[in-house]
Amino acid sequence: MGFRQTILKPIAAAAGANARRQGRALTRACHNAPAAQDELLQRLLTAFGQSDFARDHKLASVKTYDDFRKAVPVAGYDYVKPYIDRMRDGNFSAMLNPGEKPLMFSMTSGSTGEPKYIPVTQTFLEDIRRGWNIWGISTLNQHRKGWLRPIVQLTSSMHEETSPGGTPCGAISGLLATTQKRIVHRMYVVPRWVADIHHPETKYYVSLLHSIGHDVGFITTANPSSTIKLVDAGLNHPEQLIRDLADGTCTPPEPLPAALQAQCRQRKQPRLARRLQRLLDTYGGLRPKHYWDVAFLGNWTGGTLGLYLPHLEILFGKVPVHDIGLLASEGRFSLPEDPFTPAGKADIVGNFLEFIPVEHRQEENPPTLRCHELEVGKEYILVFSNWTGLMRYNLDDCIRVIDFEGGAPIYEFLSRGLRTTSLTGEKLTEHQVVEAMQRATDILGATIERFTLQPCFDDPPFYQLRCQTRSTTLAEAFDKALSELNIEYESKRKSQRLGPVQLTSVPSGTFDREERAAIAARRGRSEQYKHQYLLTDIMNVH
Repeated sequence: MGFRQTILKPIAAAAGANARRQGRALTRACHNAPAAQDELLQRLLTAFGQSDFARDHKLASVKTYDDFRKAVPVAGYDYVKPYIDRMRDGNFSAMLNPGEKPLMFSMTSGSTGEPKYIPVTQTFLEDIRRGWNIWGISTLNQHRKGWLRPIVQLTSSMHEETSPGGTPCGAISGLLATTQKRIVHRMYVVPRWVADIHHPETKYYVSLLHSIGHDVGFITTANPSSTIKLVDAGLNHPEQLIRDLADGTCTPPEPLPAALQAQCRQRKQPRLARRLQRLLDTYGGLRPKHYWDVAFLGNWTGGTLGLYLPHLEILFGKVPVHDIGLLASEGRFSLPEDPFTPAGKADIVGNFLEFIPVEHRQEENPPTLRCHELEVGKEYILVFSNWTGLMRYNLDDCIRVIDFEGGAPIYEFLSRGLRTTSLTGEKLTEHQVVEAMQRATDILGATIERFTLQPCFDDPPFYQLRCQTRSTTLAEAFDKALSELNIEYESKRKSQRLGPVQLTSVPSGTFDREERAAIAARRGRSEQYKHQYLLTDIMNVH
């Protein structure tokens, strides 16, 4: 055992014991789910009971779940946006009790183009960390060779912008990394400052430069495409990477600012450089299965992201892949245990959960069910209240119940809404697609009445635009407009995890014929037909 492992062993043992206690507490809650959820609801009502939101909804008089359901409607971001806008201006009592303030706002893509800003409270941060502790100890117990070995964790900056009131706005993963205990953070081989690199290819290159020489135990990142892009940095720039390691230099594809360049310099590693050169000469490329022996990978596998699993196997060999759970800027909602499945037990300790039967999701006041009232095999839309201060918030994520643990469901993520696609986590909505076409045609002075956009799985994945034109300029303008409307689409395009929109020209009358066929198949009237601009089925190009 090395010096680092010797020093960290007692700390890891204590952390593991704490994580196991947290896991047992969740298990106990699952076996007494209704009572555990009722108790959590009361704690949430107390924690946020003096806010403007609580006063406007008369939460002081709420005693039971039925009272809560009558007082607060099920709603999405638009409903709470006025309160969050006031918080961003510095009026934190809009959603928090007087005297409290958020640590930051977690940014995520909104359905109408503007980012959503989710308040991150201290309790919320602790709860997210609790979920990671439980997930980590469960996974490491299954793969003991990952214990006390270096970790590659890819994160984003917690401070991408500043709110009008002076609060940082960015990625909660950056906050988790920043607030991690120093001794624990020694296990992470990618330096924290790498999160602030804006050029995607450079960020992956620098991350690999700092991690390729370590005995990496596992890799965690939300999106499997990020892991693939990390590996691509070695496949695309092997000679430069080997030269940098030999000379102790850092020459990524896009030069770093002077301040970061100084931090990027590291000691010369000629022995590592020679070993990688031999691997390159032998295999023709630097694939991680040749230079790492990882115990497992941690990333999303649900919905469309399961399509990346074969690619990961090519790069890493037959390594277990563990889904990190239904995890969003708004919270953690599941804790998977087994590899190669997104199914996990509901996190009912951190979230008061409700579920809309999927057939009722479009209703103005949809019925909601509680955890213990769900049925195996049925699909639901997830609604939550948690330590962000959000109450009865419609996440619009569709899940399917697989099983139960006690009174808590075990479910898997299926999709984001019904008219949403997400090849690499971009969560593109039909509203954004239509708005992007309007912007593109306004700029070009063109008229496009009907079109379809379909996700296509390739290397890299991309979206196919079908319309009655041969103008490649339209495709470029449309792609640019999508980036303007969806910050996560823009991020994936810049990082090359998504390829540009590809145009497929269709003959005149194509959509008329498709409309007639659809009406005939549905045996409906023509006035009931609604053209679907965003297709959610994925075309596999391979």
